[in-house]
Amino acid sequence: MGKIYRPNMKITVDKIGSVTKNVPLSHQVEVTSKIKCEEGAIIAVEVIKDKKIYNQLELTSGRLSTIHKGDILVVALGNRRALKGFVGEVPKNLKVGDVINLLNLGGVAGICTSANVHEVGLPLKVKVLGAVCDKNKDPLNIKQFKLFEKSKTIKSKIPLIIITGTCMNVGKTTVACEIVKGACKKGFKIYCAKMAGIAALRDTANMQDYGAEKTVSMIDAGYTSTAMNPKESVEITKGAINYLSKDKPDYILVELGDGIIGEYGVLENLKDPELKKNITVHVGCAHDPVGALKLYEICKEFKIPLHLISGPVTDNSIGTQFIHKNLAIPAINGLTNGEKLFPKLYEK
Repeated sequence: MGKIYRPNMKITVDKIGSVTKNVPLSHQVEVTSKIKCEEGAIIAVEVIKDKKIYNQLELTSGRLSTIHKGDILVVALGNRRALKGFVGEVPKNLKVGDVINLLNLGGVAGICTSANVHEVGLPLKVKVLGAVCDKNKDPLNIKQFKLFEKSKTIKSKIPLIIITGTCMNVGKTTVACEIVKGACKKGFKIYCAKMAGIAALRDTANMQDYGAEKTVSMIDAGYTSTAMNPKESVEITKGAINYLSKDKPDYILVELGDGIIGEYGVLENLKDPELKKNITVHVGCAHDPVGALKLYEICKEFKIPLHLISGPVTDNSIGTQFIHKNLAIPAINGLTNGEKLFPKLYEK
């Protein structure tokens, strides 16, 4: 039998999810039974059972920590629509003692409605202990600690490098990191944003490791994800660009998560007239020739520039020759020839 927790009390937590990275939390938090079922609401939960795969939580430091039965976690409510992960949503009602699920490694939690069990297993179940609150007993939300506001317009003319893909896990971040590395070697200052996705620090931390001086994601706009919210996804991206532009970097690289056809707003970002106008370079990543072809056709249909294709489709000459012959654009593999990416794009 686990510990008994009473509403409106202080509890000690074991792990704090990275989705709350901007919130000044300690491992002693106060909880209230007044839970607001809204995106970004910060709650404390207890892990009900162990899980063998997809069983880690990304901490606010960016480190991954294995989750164990009985661990007390701080997470935030949100939505997820991942093809190779979980599909879930913010519950309509929630009370102390209810069971919900951990939807991603960044600490986004909700009710799982579908899962790719072959890759991530069944969703981790957690018991709600209460909403994390301030000294006035008011529930906290990550929106209260955002770094920038979403925007309807871009107030910057800094060149944009956009990275997209046909799906998640198709090499977008690898390409982004290699471009950042190449730009830094040339002496350029490059800032990065991870947009149109779900809260986690892993990708932006990788960009920093390769030389990006400043990075932001939807967390910094106060959002746990952009799932099912294409209009706000575009406005969050514009807000991020405005925020990163303040220090006048030479380039702003924006990686759009998920796939170009998905529910996080990737295509809506690319179709936005103002964003489209500011794209200096667009790199698309695909798994195979069919994906590369469809990506090319979508960009052509909506008059979205596409300057280069990367990803697993370029793992050997079969894919690269297909791209050169049928699409007439460059193809470079980010893993094996990453050093060629920025010099090639710099020609644009």
